[in-house]
Parts: sequence; structure tokens; C-alpha cells
Amino acid sequence: MSDTPALTADDLGSSAQRERRERILDATIELASQGGFDAVQMRAVAERGDVALGTLYRYFPSKIHLLVTALARQFERTESVLSSKPIPGDTQADRVIAVLRLATRGLQGDPHLTEALTRAFMFADSSASQEIHAVGMLLTRMLTRAMHPGIDEVSDDDIAIARVVGDVWLSALVAWVTGRSTAEETAAHMEYAVRLIFR
Repeated sequence: MSDTPALTADDLGSSAQRERRERILDATIELASQGGFDAVQMRAVAERGDVALGTLYRYFPSKIHLLVTALARQFERTESVLSSKPIPGDTQADRVIAVLRLATRGLQGDPHLTEALTRAFMFADSSASQEIHAVGMLLTRMLTRAMHPGIDEVSDDDIAIARVVGDVWLSALVAWVTGRSTAEETAAHMEYAVRLIFR
């Protein structure tokens, strides 16, 4: 695995490069949706994304970088949905649960994709720290916005709480992906944990 981080959209100068990156991520998600983690092979992604294998490796140095970046893009899409309307709920716990339900529903609707993205996140090492950080920041931002709607400035304590909630959510997702809990048990576990945290 290379220590080079994946190229972000901001790293790419031309619209053609950005479009190529999106095509690669689309191909990754399609393959993962069809067959999970094992179906995402770099050569297959290159072929489906219509790029040379060497080009793919310049954008994403490994399969893990590729899949964690795809997870970040899924979170960006969830964040876009959340920003288009008020988050329902009268309390911080209610709103955080609403955000987690939306994110979980989107992932549980595609079990193969969720398995691939979650396994990649679990397997990632320090070489993918930039990609892992991007995922963590997206999740933290969604949760702190749910905690304090309409407020851009949040405290260090709020960020710490959001990170704990995010860790619990990812742990629950791993339990679902590995068959240790059902979708219903995962949702109940997350809700119970969130209500304890915000008690």
C-alpha cells in the first residue's frame, strides 16, 4: 500500500480531471454494490471507469483509499440532504438520532456497498489518514449541526461528543455488517447510546 494520499477534488485543476475522479468513484460504488469489498479490484475499477490502470493509481494509491473516499462521498450526499431542510426533533438527542437514522438507512439499503465501505474503513492504516480524517470531519459536522441547528461555531466539548457518537455509530455499523446484530438491533443500540450521552 502506498503512503501517498488519494487526490482530492481540490487537488485537481481541470474539470476533466474532476470528472475522471467522479467516474472512478461511480465505478467503485457500482462494483461494491454488486459484490461487496472483494468485487472492488483496481483493474475492474479502471475498466469500468474508463481510465488506464496507471491513471487510477495516480488518483487513488490503493483499494482502501478508493473505498474510504467513496464513503466520504456518501456522507457528503447525506449532508446535502440534511442541509436542504430542518432536522426533525425537539432535543439534541432527537436530532442526532434523526441524522444517524438517515445515514444508516442509506447504507443499510445497499448491504454489499455498506460491507465494502465499512471493511475499508476498518482496514485503513496511517497511509489513508487523510481520507479517514475527511470521513470523520463530515460525520462530526453533520452531528454538531444537528446538536446546534443554525450555529456555525461549536465548542470543543460539542466536537468531542460528536466524535464519541460517531464512534458508537461506526461500531454499531460494524456489528450489523458482520452479522452480529440485525438492522433493528443496530438502530435500537444507537438510539440508546445517544440518549445516554445526551442525558
